[in-house]
Amino acid sequence: MSWFLPYPLLSAALLALWLLLNQSVSPGQVVLGVILAVLAPWAMAALRPDKPRIRRPGAILRLAGAVFIDVLRSNVAVGRIIVRSRKPGVNAGFLTIPLELRSPHGLAVLALIITSTPGTIWVNYDSANGTLLLHVLDLVDKTAWIRLIKDRYERRLMEIFE
Repeated sequence: MSWFLPYPLLSAALLALWLLLNQSVSPGQVVLGVILAVLAPWAMAALRPDKPRIRRPGAILRLAGAVFIDVLRSNVAVGRIIVRSRKPGVNAGFLTIPLELRSPHGLAVLALIITSTPGTIWVNYDSANGTLLLHVLDLVDKTAWIRLIKDRYERRLMEIFE
C-alpha cells in the first residue's frame, strides 16, 4: 500500500483541505480531491532527499548549545545597534567563506543557523567552489567571522554529518 500512497496522512490531509477550501462534498470535488491526494504525495516522494546519517549524536547537543548562545549574543548586539541610533549599514558588508562541508544536510542546517541568527544572512552558496557568501550587519573583522563560522559551526556539522 505504501507504493500507492507513500504518505497516507498527507493524502488524507490534502483531501480534507481540498474539500474544506471548496466548501463542497459534491462527487466532482471528491474525485478531484482524491486525484490531488494521490498525485501530490507521489511528487513529494520523488523529491524526498536521502535520509541523513548522523555520525555523532552528542555533537548535536554541543552545536545546539553554541547556536543558542550565539543567537542570544546576536540579539543583544543588534539591539545595541538599534538603541544607540547608530546609522544602520555603517559596518555592514559581505564576506566569502570557503567551506569544506559538502553534506547537503549539513549545509541546510548551516543555512538555518546563519539565517536564524540576527544580523547575518546566507546570501549564496557556490557548490562548484565550495564558498558561502554571507552578509553581516556589523562586519568589523572578516577573519573573526570566518573563524567563527568554520570553527564553531562547520567543524561541528562535519562531525555530525560527514
